[in-house]
Amino acid sequence: MNKPQFTTAMLHPRYWILWFFIGCAAAITRLPYRWQISIGKYFGLLLHKIARSRRHVAEVNIRLCFPEQSPAEQAQLVRQIFIDNGIGFMETMISWFRAPDYLLPICRINGLDKLQAAHATGRGVLILGGHFSMLDLAGTLVGNHATVSITYKPQKNAVLNFIMKRGRSRTYKNQFVSKDIRGMMRALKQGDAVWYAPDQDFGPDNSVFAPFFGVPTATLTATSRIAKAGNAVVIPTSFFRLPGNTGYEINFFDPLPIPGESDEADAVVANQFLEQQIRRYPSQYLWLHKRFKSQPGEAGERGRLYQRR
Repeated sequence: MNKPQFTTAMLHPRYWILWFFIGCAAAITRLPYRWQISIGKYFGLLLHKIARSRRHVAEVNIRLCFPEQSPAEQAQLVRQIFIDNGIGFMETMISWFRAPDYLLPICRINGLDKLQAAHATGRGVLILGGHFSMLDLAGTLVGNHATVSITYKPQKNAVLNFIMKRGRSRTYKNQFVSKDIRGMMRALKQGDAVWYAPDQDFGPDNSVFAPFFGVPTATLTATSRIAKAGNAVVIPTSFFRLPGNTGYEINFFDPLPIPGESDEADAVVANQFLEQQIRRYPSQYLWLHKRFKSQPGEAGERGRLYQRR
């Protein structure tokens, strides 16, 4: 389940340009760390200039979530979002192509005892996270201390999907497609730890609307179902790049009361935790996706908030 299979079809000429860029990315991970951070920064700034549609998405998200900021402050935050996600891209390449043990001296892991205590109960552990820019690197660094499985969204490009799964297979016990709820529940029932992030908009089906930065947000109910069916302890986590790119901080917290009284109550708990963490370093969150694409009573016009005026 964990090892991706290479096929000769991946050598088709239509993939040659992608293989070239993959080779370049792998080579860059051998450069000094500071150089990699700088390359990531300028890559992010380039995307800020040319990725207009993604910049628009980020601008809408920031206007909705930080209305107290002036237009100039919002514009600066959007710019920093691209910088931090550009650096995050380089950190992802590090985790896929190079054993990042050399970064352990500048990484603080707080609350690891909480994860270990939950695991010691014999129950499965659902590690509830979010899409922060250093996501892959955080998982690889934690992999030095704990055995974890993950969920992922398959890529449409066969080569990219192969490279992603191959890179992650060095760290994780299992990789479950995000829709493989049964696989996750099986792993949890066996006492495994599974990382899961429900913070993307997959539509109103199997979701409830719960406030997130004061905006009604489609929030998956799968968190509650998985935790209940897998008899799992829900341990929330966050991970950040420290100011000045001086290192990393990975946090595990006390268990959340999920499953609780209802799916709606659980969604509120999960969103409140995530919002609290995002506010620490707002630019390190993945604001480039349409988090508010679904809105109550707008099943026929998803994405209205992102329409250009």
